[in-house]
Amino acid sequence: MQIIKNYLTDFIWKVDIKLQPLWKRLVISFTRFVYLIVSDLSNGQLNLRAMSLVFTTILSFVPLIAVSFSVLKAFDVHNQIEPALLNLFAPMGDKAAELTSNIIGFVDNVKVGLLGTLGIAFLFYSVISLLTKVEEAFNYTWRIKKTRSLAERFSNYLSVLMVGPVLVFAAMGTTASLLNNSVTQDLASIEPFGTLLAIVTKLIPYLLIIAAFTFVYIFIPNTKVRLIPALTGGVAAGILWQSVGYVYALFIAQSSAQTAIYAGFAILFFFMTWLYLNWLILLVGSSIAFYRQYPEYLMAKTHTIALSNRDREYLALNLLVLVGDKFYRRNSPVGVEVIMDELACPKQSVEEILQCYEQTGILHRVNQQVAAYCPSVPLENLTVSEVYQKIRTSYDTISPILRHNVRIDIASPILERIEQSIQKELGELTVKQLIEMDTEQQSVNFVTAKS
Repeated sequence: MQIIKNYLTDFIWKVDIKLQPLWKRLVISFTRFVYLIVSDLSNGQLNLRAMSLVFTTILSFVPLIAVSFSVLKAFDVHNQIEPALLNLFAPMGDKAAELTSNIIGFVDNVKVGLLGTLGIAFLFYSVISLLTKVEEAFNYTWRIKKTRSLAERFSNYLSVLMVGPVLVFAAMGTTASLLNNSVTQDLASIEPFGTLLAIVTKLIPYLLIIAAFTFVYIFIPNTKVRLIPALTGGVAAGILWQSVGYVYALFIAQSSAQTAIYAGFAILFFFMTWLYLNWLILLVGSSIAFYRQYPEYLMAKTHTIALSNRDREYLALNLLVLVGDKFYRRNSPVGVEVIMDELACPKQSVEEILQCYEQTGILHRVNQQVAAYCPSVPLENLTVSEVYQKIRTSYDTISPILRHNVRIDIASPILERIEQSIQKELGELTVKQLIEMDTEQQSVNFVTAKS
């Protein structure tokens, strides 16, 4: 068994995928893809975040529906909320109608005029807190540690809450009108248009779900998500959502034992379970979108990538030369996506180095929404030895108490000699000179290749 496990490990992770034939590259990439998704599920973080979102959703679901209801009422399409909820809870079988009726009853009892300023503020706070929790969960799958600012949350989230429901129900209404149009009905009587129309009618719910998931994957994470990765995650999550919904409906139909055990709480039990599955599917789809956008993570076996000291120094120096070169050529900041493409490095590692440079005052973040960086100091005055020193010391985690309590210290003199050797070897070489050396080397390589 161990021999087979070692063989599979070597086959999946210890081969240079670029040197393999096409079929083998596809097989290895797909296997790594599945392995990492399963690994994300097995480490428990996605499960914990999905369960946390269930609790937040229960607290915020009625305020969320109430806000959407108020907006839709202004456009006289609020009557479509009940059919939408029935469709959402369809996998819960005969309990869907009861749950929908209870939620609509709660919403009808919300009298905005009687809530007062504090009540309205709490209503919107509940909705914003739910969306903030969702963003934090999605940011985890995208390896993002920084959430949007409070002002950005209010502006972005409230705009979606105001405009989103109207667009969704307008799309549903337009689709229904087109399908019931007299021209469409006439075409349905002609083959093969009738068969095609029947297929399209069955596919529309799937397409709407996929479109909704794709929009969520583009909008919610605090980073720029490209359309194709978001669509990939949306398709996968949409298929999972429909498949799990079908299986869950079968489970509900045969759940007489659970209903007897939980009695009046059965509907709450099934509701919470269905919410948990929904959130877990959404987070899995987000992970799929992430790995599709950043395939370099398929080279790693873990959720986080830990750089060795040498790797960190190697990446940091190359990154600084790249940013400095592009800044001097174009006199404009360099975006994170450009740095990742040029260095072919995972986003997490690049952001780790950029954070180090930002904290030490070497680089400055110009754009807060779409991250872009430029030098904070003139690179002709910044020596490579200073950069090297800041890279090494910015990650020190040894407590001063530990340093003073070590009884036998033979390391300090050795480390001091290493620092002196670095200073001696690098001398007064500046980052600007390093950039010019890199440019000259690229010119030589270009001329050699051309000749």
